[in-house]
Amino acid sequence: MEAVTDLPFRTVCEELGAILTFTEFLSAEALTRGAAKAIGRMWPSLDGRRFAVQIFGREPDALARAAGMAADVGAAVVDINMGCPAKKVTAGACGSALMREPALAAELVAAVRRAVPARIPVTVKHRAGWDESSLNAAAFARALVDAGAAMITVHGRTRAQGFSGSARMEPIAAVRAALPREIPVIGNGDVKDVAAYQRMKRETACDAVMIGRGAMGNPWLFRTLAALEQGQPDPGPPSLAERHTVWRRHAALVVEHSPEKMRKHELRKTLAWYSRGLYAGAALRQRASTVGDPTALVEMGEAFFAELEGRGGTALATTPADPVAKSVARNGRRDGRRVEAEEPCSATS
Repeated sequence: MEAVTDLPFRTVCEELGAILTFTEFLSAEALTRGAAKAIGRMWPSLDGRRFAVQIFGREPDALARAAGMAADVGAAVVDINMGCPAKKVTAGACGSALMREPALAAELVAAVRRAVPARIPVTVKHRAGWDESSLNAAAFARALVDAGAAMITVHGRTRAQGFSGSARMEPIAAVRAALPREIPVIGNGDVKDVAAYQRMKRETACDAVMIGRGAMGNPWLFRTLAALEQGQPDPGPPSLAERHTVWRRHAALVVEHSPEKMRKHELRKTLAWYSRGLYAGAALRQRASTVGDPTALVEMGEAFFAELEGRGGTALATTPADPVAKSVARNGRRDGRRVEAEEPCSATS
């Protein structure tokens, strides 16, 4: 995910149980012309952990050269994005626009397959289709596998949906049924908790699940799912002390690895993610938006968690499940003070 799956975020997810993480999706054209911003985002995981580099484009030569660059930095997997619905990507006939050009998509896979060593799998992520009139995920996936793709990830929405509505299980199940069993099929979309994870695996028979936005501010989801797969007890939601520890780790990784001009933005993001559902979190996020010094932002986070830890059990805010009640809580006033209604800890996917 662009502007999300940088090295600090990936590291936190890996340390909490994610078995494979992907870089931000990177333009093959930008990589091959030496754009510093794109090259700087092709970060290998720390401590020698396996990682995937995700690239996008529509020119076979550019994708092949970008894949070679990914191999050179140590990528264990080269993934081609054919699922991004963003207009700035599809306007260039890249991302999910390639679902309307299956022959070209297969040519791109073949070009990348030839460009990297046989030990590095070439994989593809795509959607259910371009729109409701072209739900071609199964046929599209078959063509990609025939061209050399070793794994397919399917997001259960069309490009026309963007991230609206709900991800559907049927297109993922259709791809699983259409491909040989030795080709892993990964399900993606709307997995933000154990119930959604179990539903996706049950209804699609997918081999694994890719979690994106559901992990933003909730990397403990990987810990829970890892325990589930290993038959171990659910470790449960993080305590306040665990939130503090993981926020501190994430912030330290940002300070160490993020480009200097991006540090304030990334630190504000960590404060926004890890303060959701906590008392006075909205006030913290508002204050952080006006602070530009990274050191001050770290100090602000430390003070926030220290104050909450001093409050004990009153630190956790509750969120009304009913949308009307939530609206009333957000906009209502009690004893002359505005009542905050925070989002739950886990973000939606």
